[in-house]
Amino acid sequence: MTLPTKITIGRLFLIPVFVTLAIYYSLSWADGQPNEALRWLAVATYVVASLSDALDGYLARKLDQRSKLGAFLDPLADKCLFLFALTTLAVFPWGPEDWRLPPWFIIIIVTRDVIIVGGLWILHHYQTGVKIKPHWSGKVCTVTQMFALGWVMLKWVPFSPLYPAILATVFTVWSGIAYFKHGLELMRDSPEAHG
Repeated sequence: MTLPTKITIGRLFLIPVFVTLAIYYSLSWADGQPNEALRWLAVATYVVASLSDALDGYLARKLDQRSKLGAFLDPLADKCLFLFALTTLAVFPWGPEDWRLPPWFIIIIVTRDVIIVGGLWILHHYQTGVKIKPHWSGKVCTVTQMFALGWVMLKWVPFSPLYPAILATVFTVWSGIAYFKHGLELMRDSPEAHG
């Protein structure tokens, strides 16, 4: 149990804290008395959890404390934090009814992730040690998804989150297709495919 792994586990524990604060803020808005302190506490919790991702990675490299448990938990914690935040803000609006991330946006993101995970499992079945190279569209996809999340949480722009959600959806689908094509190429090139 290395220090970076402990930080990663701390990030997992911050997820229910964020979700609870987000729900209570949504309920206060529904009651007509939005408690902005709850919103900022939720935002701060999310930011701290996100920054801990950079911290545990830095410490793992600096202290040479990489571990199999940490390698497994780190991406799991990242994905859980992001998906729980997206889902919570889609189900519990932080403002008027149109100030929420649309449910179809969450469905598309989850579907893409499930397909990618399933594809990785298939690739490992065909070819041991497969490494998927990050595609530029995947990086842009992550940035636009985070942008949509921040749009809802920060409330700095008085326009519906629908617009950043549409932008993020375009790159989510685009990157999903790019990874799917890359996966097919790896399968065609695998020893099993030629055997």
